[in-house]
Amino acid sequence: MLKIENKIKLTIKDTNKSPFLTGLFQSMDTEYTADTDSLEVIGEIPQDIAGVFVRNTHNQVHEPMGHYHPFDGDAMLHAAYFKDGKMEYRNRFVHTTGYLAEQAAGKSLWPGLLHPQDATRRGWGAIGAMKDNAGTDVICHAGKLIAVMSQGSEPYRLDPRTLENLGVDASWAKQVKEGIAGEFKVDHKTGDMIFQNYPMTPPYMNYGVVNKHNELVHYVPIELPGARWPHDLGMTENYSILHDLPFFFSDDNTGGKPKLEFYPEVKSRFGVIPRYGRSEDVRWFEATPCFVLHLANCYEDGDEIIMDGCISLNPAMPAVGDTTDMDAKILQHLDKHNTQTRLYRWRFNLKTGETKEQFLDQEVVEFPVCRNDYKGYKYNFAYTSLFEAGTWNMYGFKKFNLSAGTSERYEYGENRYGGEVHIAAKLNGIDEDDAYIITFVQDMNLDRSECILIDAKNIAAGPVARIILPQRITAGTHACWVELDRMNGER
Repeated sequence: MLKIENKIKLTIKDTNKSPFLTGLFQSMDTEYTADTDSLEVIGEIPQDIAGVFVRNTHNQVHEPMGHYHPFDGDAMLHAAYFKDGKMEYRNRFVHTTGYLAEQAAGKSLWPGLLHPQDATRRGWGAIGAMKDNAGTDVICHAGKLIAVMSQGSEPYRLDPRTLENLGVDASWAKQVKEGIAGEFKVDHKTGDMIFQNYPMTPPYMNYGVVNKHNELVHYVPIELPGARWPHDLGMTENYSILHDLPFFFSDDNTGGKPKLEFYPEVKSRFGVIPRYGRSEDVRWFEATPCFVLHLANCYEDGDEIIMDGCISLNPAMPAVGDTTDMDAKILQHLDKHNTQTRLYRWRFNLKTGETKEQFLDQEVVEFPVCRNDYKGYKYNFAYTSLFEAGTWNMYGFKKFNLSAGTSERYEYGENRYGGEVHIAAKLNGIDEDDAYIITFVQDMNLDRSECILIDAKNIAAGPVARIILPQRITAGTHACWVELDRMNGER
């Protein structure tokens, strides 16, 4: 079965030569439903994988207002559902309020990330001026996907198998007026989901917990010295780790427009808060000035909280309102070889208040992940993506054995690029790496995309299965793996 479900009109002008609207970033206009009775399968889909892999992408529909940033596009989810040695593929736009309004208007109504000063309508996100595109993150909690944009968004729900749009979460979205930022975490042992948002006004951060029954059971303000622009937060069995990093907004003293800058003289602060704690319960630990985009995992080890993630000691971002050579500046920020992101470990001692830090590896990597059921708990294997220098293209991944201090790598091949990998535990597996590494790959040689599965214990052998998708998909940001027994609710 290969069915075209919907086709929309893209209004991006042929004269728009943005590198983030062509090539790997070229938008799709068609929504498909297909299965492996009609899709080409190279190799064999194993019988011991069951669940769904979902990737979020920024899929721009209309000619942008102002200079386009690759994180401005509308969310399109791509899902690969596995069961009994077969796969179903679906892709669907996320029907955000902004997407629906612009579909009705036939044009862009909100400016993008680089032009908030041009907004004439009320917007969303930390700066309150953007369209809520829901295009950054996706995760499953309480039996439904949640798609959001990074800086704070309505929690848009979709069915994890069919990708049916279910609208904004009806249970608790109205209680979280600042929205939910990307990088929320689910504790697979308790079913809790922890999240944050970081508005531009006091208290500058809010922190919350939604339980396994999809009830907002905790939502408290976290007082910060000023507006901040964190990205991730950590989770352990009993604590969460909040980030107050020296990469934040200030006035540029030329017109009052906020500028996002890195302050290398200001220490980073990491706040350890009990899962159900309040602002006054946070214990702040100072550390090397840095920016942290993504964490691999956090866990408790005696008196210490261990936090593994990718550190950048030299973050760079184009200034808001700056229109000179913008594509080069965007790429300067996205190029991980420029920002030098590498795998790093922080140790926060709850007894002494001391912070210890160390690099775990010196190769440039990002988008670190671990197996879902080890998130928040002691683990041994982290997986990261490898980045091509001078681009934002992920050309492979690296598996780290943290206790042994060793690693393995796999590269997708010339002109073939993947996205964030995720780890699908094998049914009845025993070891932590009894699993498949899964991602979507864009093959620019053949102008097509495929879903690949690689045995985590035998990376060198390459994919055990490659399933060719109906159309080449656009580059994306985050993805998730949802186990079959979590697709209807937490365990």
